[in-house]
Amino acid sequence: MLRQIIQYPDPRLAQKSAPIEQVGEDIRILATDMLDTLKSIGGLGLAASQIGVHKRLVIIDIAQSKEDPDAPQNFLPILNPRITVLDKTPHRENEGCLSVSEFRAEVSRPRLVALDGTDLDGNPVRLEGEGYYGACLQHEIDHLDGVLFIDRISYLKRSLYDKKLGKGKIK
Repeated sequence: MLRQIIQYPDPRLAQKSAPIEQVGEDIRILATDMLDTLKSIGGLGLAASQIGVHKRLVIIDIAQSKEDPDAPQNFLPILNPRITVLDKTPHRENEGCLSVSEFRAEVSRPRLVALDGTDLDGNPVRLEGEGYYGACLQHEIDHLDGVLFIDRISYLKRSLYDKKLGKGKIK
């Protein structure tokens, strides 16, 4: 089932997500719905919080970890993901978000990270991401912590976006 993506400034986007203690039919259905939703709109990842479910679950395109832009997408649900910084060197990436309409901005994040979690069957998952892919991994985990990429930009850029949004210039 396709789910609606919550849009900023909905306060639910600022909520922290709870760990998943047990994988039941509800979590499997949620993962399938998230996968269907992501495939229908495009993108590299989706956090459960973006559809109003505050559980620590993300869907990530693991094909991008191979650094082949032409690789067919291959999505994996990851439960209780966490980020470990492997190289703190700042890397700037022009980010956008399915929950933040018509806005992109440069965000500085650590250059190299690892994402660790489990799949739906409890098997460990580890992804490493550098540059663009690393930013994507961090972006999705931020959602689970109630953080949007616009929380990581300058006050001026954020206030200009908020002003446009308030005037109805952005849908």
